[in-house]
Amino acid sequence: MRRFLPLLAMFLAPALLGLGIEQQSLSPEQVSDLYTQAKACFRKGNELVKNDPNQAREQFRMAVLRFERIVREGDVENGRLYYNIGNTYFRMGDVGRALLNYRRAERYIPNDLNLQQNLANARSRRTDRVEESEGKRILRTVLFWHYDFSMGQRARAFAVLHVLFWCLCSLRLFKRISWVSWSVVLCGLPALLLAASLASEAMHEARVRPGVVLAREAIAYKGDADTYEKAFTEPLHAGTEFVVIEDRGQWIEIQLADRRTCWLPAGDIGMVRGTTPDETRQ
Repeated sequence: MRRFLPLLAMFLAPALLGLGIEQQSLSPEQVSDLYTQAKACFRKGNELVKNDPNQAREQFRMAVLRFERIVREGDVENGRLYYNIGNTYFRMGDVGRALLNYRRAERYIPNDLNLQQNLANARSRRTDRVEESEGKRILRTVLFWHYDFSMGQRARAFAVLHVLFWCLCSLRLFKRISWVSWSVVLCGLPALLLAASLASEAMHEARVRPGVVLAREAIAYKGDADTYEKAFTEPLHAGTEFVVIEDRGQWIEIQLADRRTCWLPAGDIGMVRGTTPDETRQ
C-alpha cells in the first residue's frame, strides 16, 4: 500500500491545488456583499468628515480595502469600480492613487462626465505642474477628433462611413452623377482618417505604458540606482503622470509630459494597465 501513496499524491495534487485556487477567488455573492459593504463605509465616511475626520478616514480605508479586494480576488475590473476606488482615495487625500484609479476607470468609461470632472479636479490638486510640449499641444488642437473622441465613438463613426462609402461606390457604377462622386470622396477621406486614428491608437496602447507617481515625494535619478545623481533639483510628487521607457524590475525609466526623462524606484509608482491595485498604505 505504501508504494502506491506517492502515485496517489501525484494524481491528487493538481486537484488539491485547483481547489486552493478556487477558494482564493470570490463568488458573485461575495463580490456583491463586499461592494455593498464598501459603499456603506464610503457613505459613513462622508457623514463623518466634518465632525470626526479620523473616524471618517478609517471608514474610507475600510471601503477601499473592500473595493480593491473585489478587483484583486474577484477578478472584477470595470469603470464604475475603479471610479469608486478613485473617489475613496480622493476623500482620503491620496491624490496619486485617486488619479491612478480615475485613469484606470477612463479605459472603460472614457466619456463619463462625472469621471472627467473628478479626474480634472484630482489633476488640479497635484504639486508638480508638468506642461505638455508645444508640439503635443499643437497636435491636440489640429487632431482634436483623435484626442477628444473615444476609441469607441471613432470606431462607430468609421463603421457608418465605411458602409456608406461602399454603398455610394456601388451606386456610382450605375449612375454617373456628380453628387455621388463627391459623396464618395466626402465619405472616403474621413473614413480613411478614422482608420488611421484607430490603428495609431491600437499601436499606442500596445507600445505605451502610462503610469502615475504614488509616493508623496519620489526622488528622480539619472540612472537605475540611488548612487546616481539626482535628475531634478526637486522630487516628483504624487499624481505626476508619465509613460514608461524601460522597466528593469526595481527601477523604471520614465518620460514626463514635457519629455524630460528620469529613473524612479518601482515602489514609488503605479501603472494604469497590467497591475492590480496595491494594498492600502497608511
